[in-house]
Amino acid sequence: MGDGAHQPQDEALDRAQVPPQDFPPQDDLPQDDLPQDDLPQDDLPRDGTAAHDVDGPVDRTGALRAGLEEYELSEEDLALLGADGEAGPEVAEELLPVVAVVGRPNVGKSSLVNRVLGRREAVVQDVPGITRDRVSYAAEWAGQRFTLVDTGGWEKDAAGLDARVAAQAEAAVALADVVVLVVDATVGATATDEAVVRLLRRSGKPVVLAANKVDDQRGEADAALLWSLGLGEPWPVSSVHGRGSGDLLDAVLAALPDELLASRQRPSGLRRVALLGRPNVGKSSLLNKLTGSDRVVVDATAGTTRDPVDEVVELAGREWQFVDTAGIRRRTHQASGADFYASLRTQAALEKAEVAVVLVDGSEVLTEQDVRIISTVVEAGRALVLAVNKWDLLDEERRHYLERELERELVQVRWAPRVNLSALTGRHLERLVPALDVALESWGTRVPTGRLNSFLGQVVSEHPHPVRGGKQPRILFATQPSTQPPRFVVFASGFLEAGYRRFLERRLREEFGFEGSPVELGVRVRERRRR
Repeated sequence: MGDGAHQPQDEALDRAQVPPQDFPPQDDLPQDDLPQDDLPQDDLPRDGTAAHDVDGPVDRTGALRAGLEEYELSEEDLALLGADGEAGPEVAEELLPVVAVVGRPNVGKSSLVNRVLGRREAVVQDVPGITRDRVSYAAEWAGQRFTLVDTGGWEKDAAGLDARVAAQAEAAVALADVVVLVVDATVGATATDEAVVRLLRRSGKPVVLAANKVDDQRGEADAALLWSLGLGEPWPVSSVHGRGSGDLLDAVLAALPDELLASRQRPSGLRRVALLGRPNVGKSSLLNKLTGSDRVVVDATAGTTRDPVDEVVELAGREWQFVDTAGIRRRTHQASGADFYASLRTQAALEKAEVAVVLVDGSEVLTEQDVRIISTVVEAGRALVLAVNKWDLLDEERRHYLERELERELVQVRWAPRVNLSALTGRHLERLVPALDVALESWGTRVPTGRLNSFLGQVVSEHPHPVRGGKQPRILFATQPSTQPPRFVVFASGFLEAGYRRFLERRLREEFGFEGSPVELGVRVRERRRR
């Protein structure tokens, strides 16, 4: 027993009041200041050597697992200890036929898309111009799967933002195998509809004419008048009520070329990358620069993108699945309307992604909204890369203050790799791939159980949890049940304070890396079995 075992009561009280954020608390104190009976004996050999110097990782793991039998473990605990968390084999992905839905604004294209999908996926509001980009969805009818593409309204002689929306609709037609032209049967064929028909005829693609807003038999007479467009039989449908949608889809499948009905295959394994950030920070500009084309609408108007836009991008000789998302606004701006539903779809896109690239505007002061978006990525458990946009516009003074802002505001995510780039000019885009690779590798890292427990044993022996109320929690065993993100579970004999858990997480990062990936550390308190 060390001489410090009989320390004065007030000195012990001072040590017990060390704030959690000051861990490790025993840096300057001898280890014999604490009663040896309270120290984790399995983690600290009697001769004072490091735990991993005495037993091999495998032997140590077996001994600790055997010691767990003395504690009350639930079936969930046993399943957790036995989980291997290995990923399943990759499967091939089908290249499906593409069906594009086009038409002038506010004829019900997005409503018809939702009807085909059987759920409210596309943003719908009774205002023209809600959909702006071309957005792809996986759909199925009569056992045949296909890709359904929703587009913005096409207008003749459009200018500004409307012209860019129309260009996206034209691009969708060029890439489609079949085109569905939606016309408002209650209005009849307009000059804009006739202009769209001329565009479709030049494309040479099969066209199916949908006469929308035919809610009952009385409206079928209006639909018959659309024969004048020269596209063949108009199919009367009601996107709101679903009337006639089945006949329309049968006609769409009949128009598909026979060679497309047999599914084509392409290798899977594309890493999914979500572009997130405040409105107007350059997400769409970055995606356009990566694709080398005007894939999405870019405009100075904040909130131009409303639906997540998927695109396969080739970077560094590999293909990536990038998803451009709507800018995440403050909660007060999400009460209703298209922006609210766009935010929900952004969250869904983040859940489907593996890594998120969060863009911040380097020319502006870092805002609370930027921090909240980064926190959203961490809470979702996705790998994270921080991209500072408009770096080419910053002078030395602004760069100096930006560094200080990032260090002060993003102290919780110092582990995230950072890329300084320009979405407009493409400067430093080549640095994005190494950052993504590092983040994704960390996101899928698995630490062997033996090495994990050997490391934690050494850490706990050097910096044990402080005594609270005369008791000292003892770490019994640790395991990593899953990856993506790395998740660790520590079995302990008592509650571990938040500050000590943060200390353990920091030491895990120092030892095993995890650059670019959040780390989840959970604690399960278990008591000894009653004899």
